[in-house]
Amino acid sequence: MELPFAESWKIKMVEPIRKSTRQEREKWIKEAHYNLFQLKADQVYIDCLTDSGTGAMSDRQWAAMMMGDESYAGSSSFFLLKDTITRLTGFEYVIPTHQGRAAENVLFSHLVHNGDIVPGNSHFDTTKGHIESRKAVALDCTVDEAKDTQLEVPFKGNVDPAKLETALKQYKDKIPFIIVTVTNNTAGGQPVSMQNLREVRALADKYGKRVIFDSARFVENAYFIKTREDGYADKTIKEIVKEMFSLADGMTMSSKKDGLVNMGGFIATRHEDWYEGAKKFCIPFEGYLTYGGMNGRDMAALAVGLEENTEFDNIETRIKQVQYLAARLDEYGIPYQRPVGGHALFVDADKVLSSVPKEEFPAQTLAIELYLEAGIRGCEIGYILADRDPVTRENRFGGLDLLRLCIARRVYTNNHMDVIAAALKNVYDRRDEIKRGVKIVWETELMRHFTVKLERL
Repeated sequence: MELPFAESWKIKMVEPIRKSTRQEREKWIKEAHYNLFQLKADQVYIDCLTDSGTGAMSDRQWAAMMMGDESYAGSSSFFLLKDTITRLTGFEYVIPTHQGRAAENVLFSHLVHNGDIVPGNSHFDTTKGHIESRKAVALDCTVDEAKDTQLEVPFKGNVDPAKLETALKQYKDKIPFIIVTVTNNTAGGQPVSMQNLREVRALADKYGKRVIFDSARFVENAYFIKTREDGYADKTIKEIVKEMFSLADGMTMSSKKDGLVNMGGFIATRHEDWYEGAKKFCIPFEGYLTYGGMNGRDMAALAVGLEENTEFDNIETRIKQVQYLAARLDEYGIPYQRPVGGHALFVDADKVLSSVPKEEFPAQTLAIELYLEAGIRGCEIGYILADRDPVTRENRFGGLDLLRLCIARRVYTNNHMDVIAAALKNVYDRRDEIKRGVKIVWETELMRHFTVKLERL
């Protein structure tokens, strides 16, 4: 008989987690103003808030940390990391930062100015925040298929070439670069095809623009190209990664995802002028050029993590667990963004809580209900995260309203996936009883979902 699938690692250390009572959770979520970001970690049983920095490092990564060089200037750990990034991506110039949003802050401080238009595929929250805080516009050019969560299309994260070319024609003099998020998180962790990356590159060349990849989950994107796109089944993940980045001019990276570390990020580019421009902001914002915002030991661990995660067995184990959870939701008929993405399940809250008006934030309401049910912490990727329109100050209800359940890398077992699925089924079974949501009682101007205060209605 064919052998069943098993993880590509074995467990060497465990961390205890505690179940709580419904009464405790009701008290804790109220004290957190119904914002799951404000919960304490020990008030959470299974944490699906994010896969950013929450993974387990390998024995080789921990060993590398012991060899980290903490020299302020010229750290050998930096050059190890730089050589690894250059070998994987082809980018010669590298600037380390303390995480992905710091990479955006440093690079966008050089590139983005008041009145600019930055087209891309569903800019994530920090990307949009860094653009809009500079009085520029993040213009979404994602394919329309991404809006239909039940449509089975292999590359729903793609940029729509027609939308992009319209933007390039209309705003040519205002566009500093094109940004492509791989995978497309806001659209449900959906991948971008190699063919689409070629189309974006061709349009960029036609209109004299450069392309940046928001690369936090570039390995997951390479995996989907290998398993879903014609012509790539026999290529290695590293070969696909190299081809992907050959179509870009630079990248920002949150290493807390596909870098398999708990903190870190970087900028990499093939263009010296971008490097020189970003350098001016790295030193005052992050630190000296050979450590940026990172310790030497973290750079050493990141170099190993990038090598490990671009091997097929490692990334396949990660994707298979997410697919396992998706299969359980299929059994229960729970609607999510299909096909399942690489790092999370994105439950379609508008379809689950159809009685909750959009003005009362169905996805946030669903996240609260799931926490109350079983102590599982998810994250709203929807109407609250979308922030208000910077001009009209009205809530933006044009996109999807999703409950994201992120799966931390190498942390939970499939037994935990079963608990998540069963708890979500319990909420789903009583969905018709949930008719009211939440209202905002306090918010910040940008990226409000991190600190927003809510009341239940």
